[in-house]
Amino acid sequence: MINHYVGAGSFTTKAGLCVNLRNFQWFHQVNPDIFFPRCYRLAAAEEKQAFIEDFRLTTARNILKWVVEQKKKNDHILTENKNQKEESVSSGKKGTREEGTHLKANISLCCVVISSQLVQTAVLACEEHLNYLEHKDIDVSLDAPPAITEECWDRIIQQYYQVIHNGAMIQDWSSYVGVCTHILRQLQAASPQMDMEGMHNIWIVKPGAQSRGRGITCMNRLEEILKVVCGEASIFSEGKWVVQKYIENPLLIYGTKFDVRQWFLVTDWNPVTIWFYKDCYLRFSSQPFSLKNLDISIHLCNNSIQRRCENSSSRHPMVPTDNMWTSEQFKDYLRKNGKGSMWEHIISPGMKKAIIHTMQMVQDGMKPRKNSFELYGADFLIGKDYIPWLIEINCSPTMSPSTAVTAMLCTNVQEDTIKVVVDRRNERTCDIGRFELLYRQPVMDIPLYIGINLLVEGSCIRKPRPPVQKNVTTIWLGNTAQNP
Repeated sequence: MINHYVGAGSFTTKAGLCVNLRNFQWFHQVNPDIFFPRCYRLAAAEEKQAFIEDFRLTTARNILKWVVEQKKKNDHILTENKNQKEESVSSGKKGTREEGTHLKANISLCCVVISSQLVQTAVLACEEHLNYLEHKDIDVSLDAPPAITEECWDRIIQQYYQVIHNGAMIQDWSSYVGVCTHILRQLQAASPQMDMEGMHNIWIVKPGAQSRGRGITCMNRLEEILKVVCGEASIFSEGKWVVQKYIENPLLIYGTKFDVRQWFLVTDWNPVTIWFYKDCYLRFSSQPFSLKNLDISIHLCNNSIQRRCENSSSRHPMVPTDNMWTSEQFKDYLRKNGKGSMWEHIISPGMKKAIIHTMQMVQDGMKPRKNSFELYGADFLIGKDYIPWLIEINCSPTMSPSTAVTAMLCTNVQEDTIKVVVDRRNERTCDIGRFELLYRQPVMDIPLYIGINLLVEGSCIRKPRPPVQKNVTTIWLGNTAQNP
């Protein structure tokens, strides 16, 4: 028995997973954007340009989101003011503030005010993108100049930074609430990642072939991302750098970010046979969640990173000190918060579908070999809407007993793996522990190679010569003409 397969790098490296899942919809008619955050290899010229365009469009969407969010904030403040005024009247107390003072106090009075042209241009960019998604641009000439120039995009992005990061206001923003709401509703129907992407345009920058969180950073400025990536000449030239959209709206437990390590076992590639482990574990960050601070101790939950960080004193006391939970503890937490059905109906089925889709996509790149198996560790992040997002898949997942949780679960999964790959060979109905058969593909026959040299040959087409006209002599015999 061999516990590894050849070719697993096609999905266990960040660059390999990025390439294969992008092509998934061409083979299986499933959009990978429903379970895998957008990802690009920056060493490939086309993908680098695609990332730049994605960053720009995300900026435009975020400007529209900011307008709608400002309306919600103002409505909330006005409601609070109204309630306070009613309480004041009912209690017979005189208000100490004029109406609207609280509203003004809650609006940032900054010296920077951006022209409303920013919103107008963002609306134009989003409308063009909608036309592209709905294929309304097929009659537009390829030679037509872009509606938004490079210089204009640079200006938009810099103004966007001022609004989102520095608290600048947009002039007359309230006039655009209606159109922004309408366009965002249309984009929502066409873009499955709208809910998770947030408003800060944060991306994870990863060296494509390293593990345990090494070299990963979170960044939110386009020019800094390109500068960092292009600065590492050796990694860049090998095509290893990838950028992936950061999930800005994750599900939090007591205000703390976490991810899920889910094991699965592949025992054959023809037919693809996948076993899903019913137990998994959660890994918590040592710091309270915040989008204002991009330090990896907040945003990366890998135990190899978190064990070097000290737990924050401001973190909720209910978060475990060893930063791990079993899936049973998570299910119990969901039940106590009235969300007990989310695990069975959304989270677990979503993880299973993502694993099946990924294995189907990479099957052709794997070398089938009998008497072999491999255990993988898939990392998922759960969105605020409980939808799981596949982040990466690890070969040789660590089995070290780093905490009480992993000491128990890692021992169990190793023992149960032996039950599946060894005991089950002799007894098909034997106990297989916490594994369940997730997917078994119908057998695909491999065509027999018989050594025929298949070759297509062609020959040039010759222009035919014009026909030669023969001279015909006509002999007159009386009133009848005859040919000799």
